[in-house]
Amino acid sequence: MSEQAKKPVGITETILRDAHQSLIATRMPTELMLPIVDTMDKVGYHSVECWGGATFDASLRFLHEDPWERLRKLRDGFKKTKLQMLLRGQNILGYAHYPDDVVTYFVQKSVANGIDIIRIFDCLNDLRNVKTAIDACNKEGAEAQVALSYTLGDAYTMEYWMDIAKRIEEMGASSICIKDMAGLLVPYKASELITAMKSATKLPIQLHTHYTSGVASMTYLKAVEAGVDVIDTAISPFSMGTSQPATEVMVETFKGTPYDTGLDQNILSEIADYFRPYREECLENGLLNPKVMGVNIKTLLYQVPGGMLSNMVSQLKEQNAEDKYDEVLKEIPRVRKDFGEPPLVTPSSQIVGTQAVMNVLMGEPYKMATGQTKDLLSGKYGQTVKPFNPEVQKKVIGDEEVITCRPADLLKPALKDYEEKIKQWKQQDEDVLSYALFPQVAEDFFKYRQAQQEKVDLTKADTANGAYPV
Repeated sequence: MSEQAKKPVGITETILRDAHQSLIATRMPTELMLPIVDTMDKVGYHSVECWGGATFDASLRFLHEDPWERLRKLRDGFKKTKLQMLLRGQNILGYAHYPDDVVTYFVQKSVANGIDIIRIFDCLNDLRNVKTAIDACNKEGAEAQVALSYTLGDAYTMEYWMDIAKRIEEMGASSICIKDMAGLLVPYKASELITAMKSATKLPIQLHTHYTSGVASMTYLKAVEAGVDVIDTAISPFSMGTSQPATEVMVETFKGTPYDTGLDQNILSEIADYFRPYREECLENGLLNPKVMGVNIKTLLYQVPGGMLSNMVSQLKEQNAEDKYDEVLKEIPRVRKDFGEPPLVTPSSQIVGTQAVMNVLMGEPYKMATGQTKDLLSGKYGQTVKPFNPEVQKKVIGDEEVITCRPADLLKPALKDYEEKIKQWKQQDEDVLSYALFPQVAEDFFKYRQAQQEKVDLTKADTANGAYPV
């Protein structure tokens, strides 16, 4: 074993972001996080992932919380630990491409409010769509980590992964993450992949996976032996299932070996004790569905992420066509091939899955196509690793012009427009970004915030006038 491989492995804790996003639809409120921050800060994690992904939307939409305020509070509590977020490249945290000025400003404000590491990914692994965010990170002095959406297919050879790792290094990134959103990376393949990528780049490599297919802990073991630098884990009450392997289990696994994390199980135990009652509460109120806690072996058999499978089942149910399930599963690889073999991650997984359902229900491939399918085949999401099927492309978009440039090159600067639209609600610079990403949701939140403030002011005034005893 190489000397490079024999070193302690770092741990990124996901309890404050991906663990609760995966298991309870991102519904953990800030007030539940804050009491344990001081203890988490003592652990010595490589980083704590606590922001980005779906947390931003869920905070505004469901919890009536300001995500920026959450970040500031967490930053105040974490004195020693690096805070990390997930960013969807040119999509930021939304579902469409944004102009460069909005991406740059979002990165600037994320770092100013307390983020140290920004994990940036693109659903097609089109590096043109992460370049603006990398440059903005470097300018703000944050760590730019580029995440590659791991997937399987003819195009995804070891040469592909080695080449893209070299290109990420040349772009000025600080580190690379292999983002295995569907739990497709099996143990010995992980060993091979890490070894190959380590030979191609000097950048640190982090591995992120989900327990959905049941292999994640073994995959981490082989990856660490092959020299991976950091792994993502979740404290035990919110681990496993569609979340990550348990932090305590991985710490114990490497104890006394050259990869020893050095983390204290006593402190981890305190953190687990803190979150356990909340897990029980989520099971009781139905927020945590026991179904997401098991192993979904279909993920490995069909190479389809768990969320995509459940989405597909509900679409078939709506059409009273559940008997077509197996047909759709066989159709997915065909559609994916026609679409240039993209990784199956939001939003490409939804585009491929929905189109496969439509093809089967219509009895003729591409007789009908969704708007997103048309956008994908027009190049509006970026470049896929293989070319589109020209016949399918012609059938779906006809003679419509196909974009070959970076999609954001066609977008005009938009910050000033957003500033103008939000004037009456703006209380902080960051409000402009909340509005840019989720206009309606943000406006509803701003109205709620104002109503709450007026209620407080009213109470204060009444108290001052003697209406209430002080």
